[in-house]
Amino acid sequence: MRKAIMEKFILVLLAALCFNSVIFYLASSTMILRTSRRDMTYTIKALDSILEYDKDILSQMNKLEAFTAQDSSRVTLMQTDGTVIADSDAPVEKLDNHLDREEMRTALERGEGYARRYSKTLRKTMLYVACRSEKADMVLRLAVPYSGISQYLPMLLPSALISFLVAMACSIVASRRFVSSVTRPLRHISRQMLAAKEDYTQLCFEQYQYPEINVIAETIMNMSREVKEYLGQIEKEKHIRQEFFSNASHELKTPITSIQGYAELLEGGMIQDEDMQRDFARRIKKEAAGMTGLINDILMISRLEAKEAEVTMSDVRISVLLEEIAARLKPQAASGQVFLHIDCQPLCLKANVQQMDELLTNLLSNAIKYNRPGGQVWVCIREQDGNMVIRVKDNGMGIPSDSLDRIFERFYRVDKGRSRKQGGTGLGLSIVKHIVNFYHGNITVTSKLDRGTEFVVSIPMTEA
Repeated sequence: MRKAIMEKFILVLLAALCFNSVIFYLASSTMILRTSRRDMTYTIKALDSILEYDKDILSQMNKLEAFTAQDSSRVTLMQTDGTVIADSDAPVEKLDNHLDREEMRTALERGEGYARRYSKTLRKTMLYVACRSEKADMVLRLAVPYSGISQYLPMLLPSALISFLVAMACSIVASRRFVSSVTRPLRHISRQMLAAKEDYTQLCFEQYQYPEINVIAETIMNMSREVKEYLGQIEKEKHIRQEFFSNASHELKTPITSIQGYAELLEGGMIQDEDMQRDFARRIKKEAAGMTGLINDILMISRLEAKEAEVTMSDVRISVLLEEIAARLKPQAASGQVFLHIDCQPLCLKANVQQMDELLTNLLSNAIKYNRPGGQVWVCIREQDGNMVIRVKDNGMGIPSDSLDRIFERFYRVDKGRSRKQGGTGLGLSIVKHIVNFYHGNITVTSKLDRGTEFVVSIPMTEA
């Protein structure tokens, strides 16, 4: 990287110096041409002021021959029709009409004109400047040898070469320092990352000279923290999956063992009493139904977690659905001597009927199941600030404060003995949490031991 930056920097520098040289050459050439034209114009106007056009003009022009012979300059006097009247260096009879000359045409149009061209007679480039006389209907033209900036090159070239080399040397030194100031922080960042090995949360970089490098350092630190968090989340999910499979296996193994035991007793003919045989068959059916419920709950959680799975939405009348659920749970409430109080505003929600059924059934079933004889359950559903708010409150046994954070975990049971006696899969509240998250809602729970529990679910009606 260091070498590449140096090479590109030097190439850019060379290109800039070459471009600057071309600009300097063109600007100097233009300046010299402009200065020469101005001086020649002053000379022509001075000649025009001293010439006496009403006297012998040829003798006056001959006097200028000694002056023009010194530097091969030439003065020409012409009429406005291009006829040469006098010339300081050549007989007029040998000169052609000059009306078609560029400097002549421009001088007639604008008062002043100039041209630069190669003279075959003198075999050198000449600069011609012509001006209309202010004293007569004549045009004066002055021609001088013109080489532009090329005559100054032998004098300028050594100094230009020295300045070029000095500029190159200074630029190389400056570029080396600049490259070092850029690559040094990058090497430091690289060493820090190599030294960190796998624990990237320990990365800490100092403040560098350039904001862009500080942005890189901050981005690396943020990414390292995110990677650490992501790995931690993966490890946590791995642990949850392992615990889930372990619990699921245990929950399935218990009814399977019971079914197998009852089936072996029936198969061995050890049970002759028909009433006892019917009782065993009823227990086998009950255990099979429990297994079916457990498997259905597991499939429900899997579908909710796989959000890409297709879910059929329809208009769900919440009050009608709640009445159906209450009717289904009345036998359970009656056996536990629990009283249900329903207060539901007539709402229509765009949702999946099965999911709404699971949500309300699990909340009400838990409130009934973990209550006491003579206990009460209050269900209130209202629309509030664009959300459907479900409140399920009971005055039952309550939940210990150290278990409130875990009740939504799969297979977690507060009172394992009572929970198994009451039945259920241990996935009810986990399903509730997944359904609420599916609809971008939220759920909160407050509880006090021996005083009761309240679940509050809020689901955006527009989101649903």
